[in-house]
Amino acid sequence: MTEAAVLRTTGVHVLTLTLNRPESLNALTAGQREEIIRLLSEASATADIRAVVITGRGRGFCSGADLRGTGPTGERLPGDVARTLRTGAQRLITAVLDCEKPVIAAVNGTAAGLGAHLAFACDLVLAAASARFIEVFVRRGLVPDGGGAYLLPRLVGPQRAKELMFFGDALSAPDAERLGLVNRVVRDEELEKTARAWAERLACGPTRALALTKQLVNASMDTDRTTAFAAEAAAQEINMTTADAQDGVRSFVERRDPRFRGR
Repeated sequence: MTEAAVLRTTGVHVLTLTLNRPESLNALTAGQREEIIRLLSEASATADIRAVVITGRGRGFCSGADLRGTGPTGERLPGDVARTLRTGAQRLITAVLDCEKPVIAAVNGTAAGLGAHLAFACDLVLAAASARFIEVFVRRGLVPDGGGAYLLPRLVGPQRAKELMFFGDALSAPDAERLGLVNRVVRDEELEKTARAWAERLACGPTRALALTKQLVNASMDTDRTTAFAAEAAAQEINMTTADAQDGVRSFVERRDPRFRGR
């Protein structure tokens, strides 16, 4: 039996998705992309899953889209490339950004092109000390895709984003942390343990409050203050109907730790 290209494992309320094509540094196939999109959608709708980890097997996190065998077999029509991006790489990044559970990237090795953007779309990014991030598009004469020109300026500002995208130089994990692209760099052998600890901590939290917080933060970069404040008030109104919020308030009054159940 052929081993799955995306390994799916579940712990205590944690779903871990592992890209499993180590021989290609986990270059992402269309099938893998669709599987990740499907599993993230399922995670949003599954109450028992309260956090997600995305990582890779072997020396690479994800070396980008697997372009082998994707060249044109016939006449390319106007709009074909744009349509492919909209229905492919952009849907993947959107699935991460819109997942209703916190998503952690555990970057175990090279994250290049779409692979780097997959990591940057996650809510939290952990990186092994040996990991590298590469905006590889310019090396191939390509425009960054997979949401890169949207994500990077919001994370590091336009000048830094242009520097990374114009030159395509490899960025070490410590430098990525310094720029704010990575939350924490850990020793290679500690990456899995740290990612699991972070995910389990999130999985013990108020799941709906985290989902609404994620939504507010992601939307805040694209809106004005009046709209952001209105969205905040609406989110808090919705959140106060959850059992977790009600227990959180009671626990303060009763001077005890809250008992969050993700509902």
